[in-house]
Amino acid sequence: MLTIEDVRAIPLFSTLPESELERLVRTSADVTLRPGEFAVHEGGERALYAVLSGKIEVVKQFDGVERSLGWRLPGTIFGEVPMAFATPFPGAYRAAEPSRVMRVEPHHYFAVAAVAPEVAEKLGALARERIGGLQGVAMQAPKAQVAVVGDRWDPACGDLRRFLARNQIPHDWVLADAPRAEAAWCGPVPAAAERPVLRLGDGTLLSRPTMRALAEKLGLQTRPRLPEYDAVVIGGGPAGLAAAVYGASEGLRTLVIEREAPGGQAGTSSRIENYLGFPNGVSGDELASRALQQARRLGAEILVTRTVARVDPQSREIFLDGEESVRAKSLILATGVTWRRVAVEGFDKLIGKGIFYGASRSEAGSTHGQDIFLIGAGNSAGQAALHFANHARQVTLVVRGDALAKSMSHYLIDQIAGKSNISARLQAEVVAAHGEDHLEGIDILDRQTGAVSRHASGGLFVFIGADADTGWLPAELARDRNGYVLTGDAVVKAGRWSHHRDPFLLEASVPGIFACGDVRLGPVKRVASAVGEGSMAIAFVHQYLAQEEARARS
Repeated sequence: MLTIEDVRAIPLFSTLPESELERLVRTSADVTLRPGEFAVHEGGERALYAVLSGKIEVVKQFDGVERSLGWRLPGTIFGEVPMAFATPFPGAYRAAEPSRVMRVEPHHYFAVAAVAPEVAEKLGALARERIGGLQGVAMQAPKAQVAVVGDRWDPACGDLRRFLARNQIPHDWVLADAPRAEAAWCGPVPAAAERPVLRLGDGTLLSRPTMRALAEKLGLQTRPRLPEYDAVVIGGGPAGLAAAVYGASEGLRTLVIEREAPGGQAGTSSRIENYLGFPNGVSGDELASRALQQARRLGAEILVTRTVARVDPQSREIFLDGEESVRAKSLILATGVTWRRVAVEGFDKLIGKGIFYGASRSEAGSTHGQDIFLIGAGNSAGQAALHFANHARQVTLVVRGDALAKSMSHYLIDQIAGKSNISARLQAEVVAAHGEDHLEGIDILDRQTGAVSRHASGGLFVFIGADADTGWLPAELARDRNGYVLTGDAVVKAGRWSHHRDPFLLEASVPGIFACGDVRLGPVKRVASAVGEGSMAIAFVHQYLAQEEARARS
């Protein structure tokens, strides 16, 4: 419990009159922290903290890497920057040893400052000093954990770079044929047969590694630590990560199995403008990065580069590639969907060599000064067009329909109209792609006149919808003709439910197995709805496990 002596020992408050010290004692929180526990996380809501005892470390994420920025000792404060500039916390504050801090809510601080203006003056001066220090740190070039040397149009190199980016691994890319490649690589450029080659921070060289081998070298988790979990989530997109966050935060032993990198299809979105809480929009990989950090911090295990070979629906044993297996008391399917492929002449040989399905922010750099084309008229295509327009010379949307408004949100159409280097070819389709080692041009059919025209192209990105990839699921799990998993009432209507109770809203045709996000049959396919369903799935898991425990006792 706070005392006047505790508060007076803080230099910022030491000259306050007795009445104001009593106000702080009465209104401030007395927070006890164990080693490793956070007083506040980066991005946390503003408040003013004072260290009463112990030692607090200041840490901040730079390009996915945590850096220590200093310490706060007894008598010092933190939170001065959020208080002075009305911003979230720019860094996180973690106890390095058993510690005790007091937390002053903003309105209580301002009440004190109104009575004692010198407190506000001291805090403002300290905030300006801290901002200067943060600017200095931010201006330092981030240190790459990996250097990659490879060829621009090598799909293997592109896959490795995307894997590193989506797993938040800072890296440098050296083009093998660049004029100063040897200087950038710090040595002779490896032969073409060996590329791509990666140099890790400890000097280890990896030639054409598999994603699994690279993940293990980088310390990413690829194997489960336990033989059984309360909840196993298959898929690390928005729905899966939401389930991981809520499952771990509520005390469930939670495991996520992701075959590539966390983020799912949403992770390849260059900009999501209508996600609640991000008024300026957020990229898919940034949203995934935040969710991944949150899930891991709360204790969820995230396996990457692992696929599920099969599932035993009765025992809920999950068999991973390589014959490794793990048991689950409950299973959550959050596998999302995969981009629908285009059957067009010349596409297959140029995938990853100028033709891509979806688009992430990391691919924008390769479009500088180029004329690029996007196939599709949905929100994903619109978001990508706006992002690429900041890099490419010209961006053209190739649309089969006669209007964008039929499938694209109004706010995106308005923004596209304001970009002089974005155009739309309506009632058109790409009918051929040309190039030897990379994409050089495409043929576009005018569906009204039947005329075909050829266009030079520095990149073609495809956004024509997606399909459920559920062919690997056992027959006991009911799906519709398009592969989407049936849940809740849809299972009952299909005659696939025989349990003694009604299924939960997100429960599949096998009790204890749930589906959420895009893989579930439902009318809404949005990031926000996927996140909501992921959290709801955990609520149903709790109910299911409680019922099973009650049945076992009876």
